[in-house]
Amino acid sequence: MSEKVCVLQEHDIETPYGILHVVIRGAPKGNKPAILTYHDVGLNRYCSRKYIPPPIFFPSSADKLCFNSFFNNEDMQEITKHFVVCHVDAPGQQIGASQLPQGYQFPTMDQLAGMLPTVVQHFGFRSIVGIGVGAGAYVLAKFALIFPDLVEGLVLLNIDPNGKGWIDWAATKLSGLTSALPDTVLSHLFSQEELMNNTELVQSYRQQINNTVNQFNLQLFWNMYNSRRDLEMNRSGTVLNAKTLKCPVMLVVGDNAPAEEGVVECNSKLDPTNTTFLKMADSGGLPQVTQPGKLTEAFKYFLQGMGYMPSASMTRLSRSRTASLTSASSVDGSRSRACTHSDSTEGVGAVTHTMEVSC
Repeated sequence: MSEKVCVLQEHDIETPYGILHVVIRGAPKGNKPAILTYHDVGLNRYCSRKYIPPPIFFPSSADKLCFNSFFNNEDMQEITKHFVVCHVDAPGQQIGASQLPQGYQFPTMDQLAGMLPTVVQHFGFRSIVGIGVGAGAYVLAKFALIFPDLVEGLVLLNIDPNGKGWIDWAATKLSGLTSALPDTVLSHLFSQEELMNNTELVQSYRQQINNTVNQFNLQLFWNMYNSRRDLEMNRSGTVLNAKTLKCPVMLVVGDNAPAEEGVVECNSKLDPTNTTFLKMADSGGLPQVTQPGKLTEAFKYFLQGMGYMPSASMTRLSRSRTASLTSASSVDGSRSRACTHSDSTEGVGAVTHTMEVSC
């Protein structure tokens, strides 16, 4: 069986807060938004058994660190042929990155978000649909709050909208003193069950975080993520002058994932009319790695709800008690958005739109 290949083009973009390493997959497709990804702490765009500097031909059988399992999924090709994909690596986190200089001030989470308009403008993107994991999800949410006109939709995996309190900060500091950095990061990425079972996936990621990510650079990113502030957003009507994400949002978390509580909290802060909460069974801490097919189907559905890919087939996503709601077109002729939801009583209130995905 022949291996799929994809050609990636590498760029270093100068922004107001430093240089960003960006990888482009495909070419812009008319007025469609770009799909822009942002990885979590300890991860990067990808990791393979054998690293070949981009532009590359990337074998689908290679081990992946963050997004390659997702984007190399067979069904994802139906999506990527319609959109250009832009993978962003946080400063110094890409494979082969030089060590950042001593005394380097790593950008704050707000500044990381502030780097992205330069990327959008550099490539001439009209807007983006963001896919972020963990810290990357936080960055993209912040970006959408500051620059709402540049963001058409967000898929946020494992997002925690809350800043670290002093107790959390002290616990993180203590963990850093008693555990090696890769083990500390692994506890952020994987469920306790996965760590206790020391699954093959966990072992693979421990090795790759050790060997492919510069540890000094990783520590800076980890420290900054743990110094984040609360995302300043609240559901309309809950506080005075509430501000929240305006675009359609799909929240994703695995069952028993370390981020589950944070994702539920984020869901409570978003507009329930354009938010979908997707809890994935048997997927652990990294749904995009363990269940890429299921997540791809959900992403197809999300894009269809935004008015894109109306003819895309959806056969693998299992939903329970599904009802379809289609909003009327606005007066200015913008796309109508179809929203499909199913009810769940697990961990969310009655107003929440939730899909429970069984594997």
